[in-house]
Amino acid sequence: MVDSDTIETKISDKKEEFEENVEDIEEEEFEEETAETFEDKKEKGKNIADNVIADLSKTIDEFRENIKNMQKNADQKYQDYKKSTVQTLDIDLVETKDVYYIKAAVPGVSKDEINIEAGDNDITIETTFTPYIEEFDEEDEAELIVSAIKSGKCQKTVRFENSIDIENIKAKFSNGIVLITLPKLIIPKHKVNVE
Repeated sequence: MVDSDTIETKISDKKEEFEENVEDIEEEEFEEETAETFEDKKEKGKNIADNVIADLSKTIDEFRENIKNMQKNADQKYQDYKKSTVQTLDIDLVETKDVYYIKAAVPGVSKDEINIEAGDNDITIETTFTPYIEEFDEEDEAELIVSAIKSGKCQKTVRFENSIDIENIKAKFSNGIVLITLPKLIIPKHKVNVE
């Protein structure tokens, strides 16, 4: 018969061998599961990153388009505003003892398009500038990018301290400049005798 120590030793050896096999199997399964899990997570992460990049790219493109549309709307509103408001003309005003001189810049208009009206102590110069974009035909499909030159109705009113001699005002037009000479009205003083 086999003694109990031998049986226990054999059982103990078999148990150790079994536990080693179980550990090897568990380790292999864990490594396989870990590898599969890592690959799955890697693939999911890549898909998420691709989606985020695609969404971000789409958002940036939409943002750019919105900015362009906002700029076009702002430009259109500015052009509408310029058309509806009266802008001021650029002038130089010089005074001497007897005369006021005005030099007004009216580039691109003919002398027939300039209106000048004078009162006792004021003068108004008025003209209308045609926007450059209107010089293009519709089939050219021209688009306004920058507009810094005055367009639309423009005028300038100048008020003087002294009255002006309306009958002797002179205006000359040359090369987009109007030169206006406004003599001051000199009223002679009369001596009044007190009785």
